[in-house]
Amino acid sequence: MQTITSEEQFSKAISEDNYTVMKFITSWCPDCKNLNRFIDDIIANHQDKSWFEINAEDFPDLSEKYEVRGVPSLLIYKNGEKIAHLHSKFAKTKPQIMEFLGTLK
Repeated sequence: MQTITSEEQFSKAISEDNYTVMKFITSWCPDCKNLNRFIDDIIANHQDKSWFEINAEDFPDLSEKYEVRGVPSLLIYKNGEKIAHLHSKFAKTKPQIMEFLGTLK
């Protein structure tokens, strides 16, 4: 998983014609740390997607623009458009995330 370090990198990443998963986190978030314990297994099962991590506090304008109200949140983009959003309340367990990713066509 790559870490987003600039808005330009973010824009390029979400513009891909395949699914891009953007994991919004913060450094202090306990649920984000918990997610990191099993995210590699999820990525291994979804290698057809590009995976990125972005610190919501480092990019408040992007967080606001894409309606990130809590962390961790997983946002799915394709061709520059947000097509799905797994809000923090539902992004806490491996089964929740696997079910969410399974809905993508």
